[in-house]
Amino acid sequence: MHSTIRGALSVSGVLAVLAALSTGCSDDGAQTDSADKPTSHRGLGDILVGGQAVTGSKATGNKKVPYQRTYSDGALYAPVTGYRSMAYGSAGLEAVYGDVLSATASGTASGDVVTTIDPKAQKAAFDALGDRQGAAVALDAESGKLLAVASTPSYDPATFSGQRPADAAAWKAANADERSPMRNRALHRAGPPDGTFSIVVAAAALEAGLYKTVDDRTDSPLPYVLPQTTTSVAGSSPRCKDASIRQALRYSCTTVFAKIAADLGAARLRSTAEKFGFNDDSLTVPVKVSKSSYPQGDVSPAEAALTGIGQGTLTATPLEMARVAAVIANGGRLVAPQMVERVEKADGSTEKPKTSGGQVEQVVSRDTADALRSALKAAASDVLSQGSDETESGIGGKTGQVRDGQDGSATSWFTAYADGAKGRRIAVTACVEGLPSGEEEKGTEQAVVVVEEILASIS
Repeated sequence: MHSTIRGALSVSGVLAVLAALSTGCSDDGAQTDSADKPTSHRGLGDILVGGQAVTGSKATGNKKVPYQRTYSDGALYAPVTGYRSMAYGSAGLEAVYGDVLSATASGTASGDVVTTIDPKAQKAAFDALGDRQGAAVALDAESGKLLAVASTPSYDPATFSGQRPADAAAWKAANADERSPMRNRALHRAGPPDGTFSIVVAAAALEAGLYKTVDDRTDSPLPYVLPQTTTSVAGSSPRCKDASIRQALRYSCTTVFAKIAADLGAARLRSTAEKFGFNDDSLTVPVKVSKSSYPQGDVSPAEAALTGIGQGTLTATPLEMARVAAVIANGGRLVAPQMVERVEKADGSTEKPKTSGGQVEQVVSRDTADALRSALKAAASDVLSQGSDETESGIGGKTGQVRDGQDGSATSWFTAYADGAKGRRIAVTACVEGLPSGEEEKGTEQAVVVVEEILASIS
């Protein structure tokens, strides 16, 4: 899948000279070929995934910038590594840990950055998304460790890591591409999450005592007219009339969740959403994450109802919706997400990253989380590509489809959780963008397949 770190070959005499010429060693004999990591750790420090370096460096002959970054599987890991360019600066982990990864005056790096990313999960996400515009995030619900952070289309940071004309052309092309390959959709795409937000609405209703159980009748009319308007919420099945929360999650009853949101009011729903991580503009993993927003200030009853179906001015990133699923999977507890396991210093010491999310927080009660786990398993059973019964698949989740383009294009979501290998509780969210009008159901299938592929790679 990607290059492994090979030990430097031991050669002597003329062979040593030939080896140095053919592999691009620096004058002091340090191995700098992009496929190899020098045992002396000369050059730039590396970013590691699954114990293997996905970055490298080579000598430039430039005293001011003596080493150029190289990448293995650059497009696959770009949402994780970011880029480091001699001409255009750095981004992502390359920027956050620039001081650690840069070579010191002696030509050696301060250390390496070890990520939490699972290489199998990352590749599964990337391959399943394919050439579509979209993103996927997988995390360990109990530890907060990010296992996959995928964004497509992607870019290869190796193509502009230098300062040649070819690098300038690659940089210009990547930034001019209308499909925005430089954008990390997993962390920075904030848009309406549609039906996936109904998980938060259901949690808020149970926590507020609006309903005692997920099986209580909700007294929801069909159709439901938004408060103080003549606009009705359409698209619900006849089975949605007075449906319980369990039924409403399974059959995507927009009428039920719009009414629940209006009954709760924006203030109570906002309070619950913020416990899940909405309206937090300080989240880092340690790369800065775009804010997921629940509307603040004066919110009309009609607008509150729209947020109940994941629309209006409500926005969420794929990472945020994965965190929502993680809360349900983890007994109501929210753990700060993290993409870095540790920093390994050149002197042999290690350093753990500081999380931005504080301590573990109890977002909702265990009873609420357990009730929703049960209800979401039923909801997922109807959309899983294999048609598995919820008791067999062990996957719980919720889909969503929202029109988000002037041309009628749509984005489909699937946020889910499952018990992975060794009982690990895994939360995953995938979204697929740019679906032509009328292909929303096909898009839902694509988002579901992405999640299933990721979960299969972990378990």
